[in-house]
Amino acid sequence: MHATPEPDPTPIPRSLLPRFLLIGAILLAIAAAFAYVGGWLAPHRLTPKRLIDQFQANAGVYPGYRRNHAKGVCVAGYFKSSGQAAAYSVAQVFAPGERTPVVGRFAIPGSNPYAPDGSVPIRSMALRFTQANGQQWRTGMNSMPVFPVATPQAFFAQLQAQQPDPATGKPDPKKLAAFFAAHPETAAFRAWAKTAKPSASFATESYWSLDAFEFVDAKGVRHAVRWRMAPEATDSGAAPAGQADYLDADLRQRLAQAPQRWKLLVTLANPGDPTDDATQTWPADRTTLDAGMLVIDSEQAQDSGACRDINYDPTVLPHGIAISDDPLLPARSAAYAVSYLRRTSEEAHLPGSARPSAKARPESAR
Repeated sequence: MHATPEPDPTPIPRSLLPRFLLIGAILLAIAAAFAYVGGWLAPHRLTPKRLIDQFQANAGVYPGYRRNHAKGVCVAGYFKSSGQAAAYSVAQVFAPGERTPVVGRFAIPGSNPYAPDGSVPIRSMALRFTQANGQQWRTGMNSMPVFPVATPQAFFAQLQAQQPDPATGKPDPKKLAAFFAAHPETAAFRAWAKTAKPSASFATESYWSLDAFEFVDAKGVRHAVRWRMAPEATDSGAAPAGQADYLDADLRQRLAQAPQRWKLLVTLANPGDPTDDATQTWPADRTTLDAGMLVIDSEQAQDSGACRDINYDPTVLPHGIAISDDPLLPARSAAYAVSYLRRTSEEAHLPGSARPSAKARPESAR
């Protein structure tokens, strides 16, 4: 038998106690920080995972697809700078005459990649500008002038209110009414939504950044801005009746005839204009710059095009553009990352013939 060793009776010197206590406190703080970020200590705290889980609860899971804006099409082209924004931002993309390649994506909101194009009146445009110096500018815009809510918490509450009732398969009108009553800031969006109709073309829509950003000039001065893409084409009619998928075909037909163009219009804020609230528009008399022309000259299916593996995180910005104090921006970045990791992990396990494609509509899709 082996004798059990006696415990070392030597106490820790008093002079070392503060150091050991400090080390223990630091380790405890680090563990607590990880627990907080992961949502472990506060189960009801909003995390990117909970946000994406709610998207899935509302619309189901479609392996390999984005958790929002799941139905879309890849596009490519370039941006030609007018030079007007160069005085406000040192970003290379705005240098006079600079031509920057762009990989983009048009889409409709929602997690269902088989949703009819006319099911929502909103279209989205996401772009990745790749500057000659290697820096990137990524932006995600929508065809509405304001966002419904101002904070990630309110957006999560909106998603919860929109979750379909298992008995009806549709959102509970009482829950929606209660949400809107609790969030009067949604009034501007609801007023817009009452008259908004699904367009027949991606090419005829204007797309707004919604969130505010900051341009940084050569002296380091910051200028609060918002931007929108204003289309050259304006001939959109009503959405075709009885057709579930028409936006891709319309875009393909237009591009076969000529490239499609949008002006990048950058609006400069005045002192006091809100930069942390995407539910509020800025007055129409604010200075607006014609920063250049976006030219889209090709399209590709989203399952094989260059946009497939791009996370259009709006906080990926080049030197000369910075995020503002809008709380939606870091939340969007974190949620996009969770969505990206989920869909790419799922896609890696799909058979080659089962790669995501909205062209192949399953019989169960509505």
